[in-house]
Amino acid sequence: MNPFDIMKNAKAMQEQFARIQEELAGVSVSGSSGGGIVTVTLNGQFEMTAVHIDPIAVDPRDIPMLQDLIVAAHAHASEKVKELLKTRLGPLAGSFQGV
Repeated sequence: MNPFDIMKNAKAMQEQFARIQEELAGVSVSGSSGGGIVTVTLNGQFEMTAVHIDPIAVDPRDIPMLQDLIVAAHAHASEKVKELLKTRLGPLAGSFQGV
């Protein structure tokens, strides 16, 4: 592959990546813990957009449990975003072969 083709492909990949980033900003992915007691919603850029806590989870005597539930729900949502990224960026990653 000559250098001009490489540059042309790099520019096309850059444009495709920018489009995917825009799409992902509008995606919402939720993760939960405690059987749905805590739900965290992230966008495709890993930004937290919402947290739902069932009042049953709020026990002033056991704040560490609530904190653990929030962390677990966030981790669950993050894993879902990572899977989404693999799916969306998979074809783009294949473009690097042969470079």
